[in-house]
Amino acid sequence: MTTQDRIREQAIEEYDVLGAPPRRELQALVELAAKLVGAPMAAINLITTSQQWQVATYGFAASVTDRTDAMCRIVVESGEPILLPDASRDDRFRGTPSTIGEIADVRFYASCPLQAPAGVFLGTLCVFDVEPHPVDPETEPALTTLAARVVDVLELERTSRQLAAAHERLGAFAGQVSHDLKNPLSAIRMSVELAREEAADGSDLARLLDRAQRGAQRMNSVIGELLEFASGGAAPELEAVDLAALLAEVLEDLAGATAPGQVAADPLPVVQGDPVQLRTVVQNLVANAVKFSEPGAPVRVEAEEQPNGWWIAVADSGPGIAEQDRQRAFEAMVRLDRSRPGSGIGLATCRRIIHAHGGRMGIDDNPGGGAVVWFELPS
Repeated sequence: MTTQDRIREQAIEEYDVLGAPPRRELQALVELAAKLVGAPMAAINLITTSQQWQVATYGFAASVTDRTDAMCRIVVESGEPILLPDASRDDRFRGTPSTIGEIADVRFYASCPLQAPAGVFLGTLCVFDVEPHPVDPETEPALTTLAARVVDVLELERTSRQLAAAHERLGAFAGQVSHDLKNPLSAIRMSVELAREEAADGSDLARLLDRAQRGAQRMNSVIGELLEFASGGAAPELEAVDLAALLAEVLEDLAGATAPGQVAADPLPVVQGDPVQLRTVVQNLVANAVKFSEPGAPVRVEAEEQPNGWWIAVADSGPGIAEQDRQRAFEAMVRLDRSRPGSGIGLATCRRIIHAHGGRMGIDDNPGGGAVVWFELPS
């Protein structure tokens, strides 16, 4: 088995369509191909090292045949479309089981390869007839476009399954985090409460302990609700959230990591959202901006009203994020810069929260150097 064969076999296995009922989206595409070309039959074929699997068909029943008997094998091996008015007159197919009635009696034949993102050819989108007829010049570009959509559907379903599996793992991780973080946090809260009882009201120690108590209480809420959110629950409970007050809380908790006056902010609005979840978003974005900037370098929280909501952004003066890496930055467990501490889950959690609020999230360049990480919240 060649390297290309192994890549093809792995890709087909990940698509998980062999032997399964036809996917509705694939069935729609194969029917569209037949009607577009004006032929009575069409198929989406995936070709392994030994067999051809018809994973969706129109006008006839799907089957599995030996690769050596499959006409579409030639298309996959060449990587080029083949369109013939009468396949029985072509040297590549004359006398084959598919043109002499042993498997089929194909005459008109139009087949385009399916190319995976890895570059290998997986199979074909094929349209055919038992009667010969001329090949329309528009047939090849139309089939090529539909073949690309077939691969898009396969890729989308594969990615969806991977995300579902990742969410299951995240749920298991959340349960472990709940045990590992909540228990020591409870001990810290109890110790702080006991110390506060002994501290004189109005003293510097009392003020420090009061701040520690507030931070511990907020952290307890964050852990509880975000762990539930990570496990697939905790839809946002919407209420009025004052982002200016929320940012003040965040900066209080980050006081040890930020220089005085390092983080400046535009006037921030009151929005509709879940206060605990939105606090997590703001804290992640501000903490990241500080972490990836030089010590004391300015960080700005910006806000802009839009027709349907608010655009909120955190701009830093750090190294920025290359355009080709910006989508990956939102993937769970991805760390673009391993020289800085972090788990690689912060931005992924932020995007899930913003999406749950019906908003969007993205990354742009900061005109003065650095990155602008932004999110939009609907009214």
